[in-house]
Amino acid sequence: MTDGFVGIPGGAYHLGSDRHYPEERPARTVTIAAFAIAAAPVTNNDFARFVAATSYVTEAERAGVSAVFIATAGPVDLDTPSRWWHAITGACWHRPEGPGSTIATRPDHPIVHLALADAIAYAEWANARLPTEAEWEAAARGGLCDTDYAWGDDMLPGDTQPANFWTGSFPWYHARMAQPGTTPVGHFPRNGYGLADMIGNVWEWTTTAAPSDAAALERRCCAPEEMANTLIILKGGSFLCAAEYCQRYRPAARIAVGAEMTSAHIGFRIARDS
Repeated sequence: MTDGFVGIPGGAYHLGSDRHYPEERPARTVTIAAFAIAAAPVTNNDFARFVAATSYVTEAERAGVSAVFIATAGPVDLDTPSRWWHAITGACWHRPEGPGSTIATRPDHPIVHLALADAIAYAEWANARLPTEAEWEAAARGGLCDTDYAWGDDMLPGDTQPANFWTGSFPWYHARMAQPGTTPVGHFPRNGYGLADMIGNVWEWTTTAAPSDAAALERRCCAPEEMANTLIILKGGSFLCAAEYCQRYRPAARIAVGAEMTSAHIGFRIARDS
């Protein structure tokens, strides 16, 4: 690792999956040039330094609203995301739950409530870029080939929680966390390349535009939004992915959202050419 980056060797990588959601098909082999990717997603502290240096204002701050998850009081219809996703006035990266909330006790948590343009602005300031979907997935697999998860084929190896995703009954009961949400970067085991939080915690932006048939891509893992002209692929899943709802805590999993989308479970990490 150099300056927080891990080198990923160039070569042929097995990406996608024929075993899960339709949008992950087909499983395929892709040749990728060597690159480097950040060992961890950008944190609140990282982004605060960027804002202090540039006076940058995010899209959520300019819009004055962003999507926040609020657990329900009990079981609900899982086809209605508006039951747990709420547009909260004033929610943004430094007020993740809206007015009255703060990141003061979460300096090492991944940054959230950032649109694609915000992530690109940070990456350019850091003399870096965002990864492509193929780069991201190759890195997430950590050297494993065609396993369901970044750690193997068992979702809960040894009944341990390998990443920050939902266990219990979504969206009202979490069996392992009193308050579902982001966790400090590196709280869970790193993958085979030494990368933290590639799976779970927060979805991560890529630079890959969704295919022309993106309307067929499953999008209910994120808050309801207006149909955008440009849909971008997110990878990695988040703390809200659950077995009965959004089993996307896997390297092959992908969803597409509008480039302007901001929410409490979307963040990013940066990459560089080798």
